[in-house]
Amino acid sequence: MIRIVFFVLAICCSLSSFGQEETPQFAQRTFKDTRVINTHSVEVLPKRKLDVRIGHRFGDLVGTSGGWQTFYGLENAADVLIGVDYGITNNVTVGLFRTKGAGRLKQLVNGTLKYRVLQQGLEGGSPVTITAYGVSSLSTMKKSTDPEALHFFPKSIHRMSYAVQFLIARKFSDRISLQLIPSYVHRNFVLPTDVNDLVSMGGALRIQMTKVFGLIADITVPFSDELNRLPAIGVGLEIDTGGHIFQVNFTNARGIVETDYIPYTTSDWAEGQFRLGFTVSRLFNL
Repeated sequence: MIRIVFFVLAICCSLSSFGQEETPQFAQRTFKDTRVINTHSVEVLPKRKLDVRIGHRFGDLVGTSGGWQTFYGLENAADVLIGVDYGITNNVTVGLFRTKGAGRLKQLVNGTLKYRVLQQGLEGGSPVTITAYGVSSLSTMKKSTDPEALHFFPKSIHRMSYAVQFLIARKFSDRISLQLIPSYVHRNFVLPTDVNDLVSMGGALRIQMTKVFGLIADITVPFSDELNRLPAIGVGLEIDTGGHIFQVNFTNARGIVETDYIPYTTSDWAEGQFRLGFTVSRLFNL
């Protein structure tokens, strides 16, 4: 599977003859951050920029698992992310992150790669920005002694899962940007009632209200009925302080990484099964 991921990204790299450079003739900052809420955005880091990132998802705000008993979810942690992204070039970003994990596989080490294939032109050129994104996740859970458990891990490769996405976005004005996100997730080992391969389609929206504040939203819809999967839906407020991006959001997704939240989102907004989350991102020059 990992060869498929790199093959897809290699095809994207072959399209680089369109000659992308960071010049005013291209649309800049289609989104303010490299991520929206659950999904990534088309944005990549400039060359030699380091992005240190912390993300947190609390427990259910209300519903049967929320409310006052858990201080509206603030006493529980559904998922936690900490790690870094680094701009290899102006079009290529790599990342390494650790997440607690909220699905069946936990304690995840995630390696990411983003490549901007096309950048939207202001006068002619491409009407959209296209970025390819891939993530490989390794579960470091202790091997179970139960042969029926998902984390029994008969083979070491069963610890791995992967996701590939094409992020396609257009900046319609300084205030409005839209994005489509076709995705493919593969898990090397699943329970008999589940499937290894999962296709989904997503979308993202940014509405810039002021220079500092922006409204953001995204949705990811899996094309599968196994395990009662539901669309992962998030809405939030993005705050640009100049030195870093701070985000407060609400989402029914418990996991943060694509290999986690796309296969394992079963929480229902209508049942109060959504949670508060936040993300802090700080850029450094290296």
